[in-house]
Amino acid sequence: MPFTAKDVQSLRQATGAGMMDSKKALETTDGDLEAAAKWLREQGLAASAKRADRDNAQGVVAVHVTGPVGALVELKCETDFVAGSDQFKAEADTLAKLVVAGDERSVENRKAELDDLKITLKENIELGRVVRLEAGPGEVLDSYLHVQGGRGVNGVLVVLAGGDTALAHDIAVHVAFARPKYLTRDEVPAEVATAERQTLETISRNEGKPEAALPKIIEGRMQGFYKGIVLVDQPYAKDDKQSIAQLLGDARIVAYAQVEIG
Repeated sequence: MPFTAKDVQSLRQATGAGMMDSKKALETTDGDLEAAAKWLREQGLAASAKRADRDNAQGVVAVHVTGPVGALVELKCETDFVAGSDQFKAEADTLAKLVVAGDERSVENRKAELDDLKITLKENIELGRVVRLEAGPGEVLDSYLHVQGGRGVNGVLVVLAGGDTALAHDIAVHVAFARPKYLTRDEVPAEVATAERQTLETISRNEGKPEAALPKIIEGRMQGFYKGIVLVDQPYAKDDKQSIAQLLGDARIVAYAQVEIG
């Protein structure tokens, strides 16, 4: 099948091979990118430069849930070409399943396979975040995975007490797009809140707000600050007329985790 200049560039980024060699590889394999990468390796034309120092801001997030246990695994690479490949995504899924069956350290059992993947795909491939959550008695767990370009890029796990999996899923979707940093205000470090309050006071004074009104103005702006970073205070993404706390009702978020590429 025909191939484009973009395909040549993608192959060059994935293998480190030269432009003419990449073009020849695609011609030889009738435009099949995976076959072309294999051909370059077989011909000894893929670059053998050290990869550890190369930026690997691309990758995939895998989510796996079995019963009350869920796992998130981030597998990092250099290009979206590799991140979207079946081999790369399959490895991330395997890792997530291992974490569910064991614990976060279970990924160490795949070290040899990851080393082989670095050689095969010619990129700086490494594990990113690995998270495992488990729902206890009377609790439920659910997940959400945002898929972009055929690969998971933003995964969330949520454990609830006093709620059902549908509610846990709704909150997981919200977390994916609202990206809260903390579950409750109590989790916000004192130094973070103090620094923000001081900044808001400076802004308010620079705006010429009346001295007597400053405490109320600053407090109002702090409420806005918390709504931006605290999950239970955030307006619900699907209905901003209610907060996550209101959506929960009598339910309670026990734990949540988010892993996002980049």
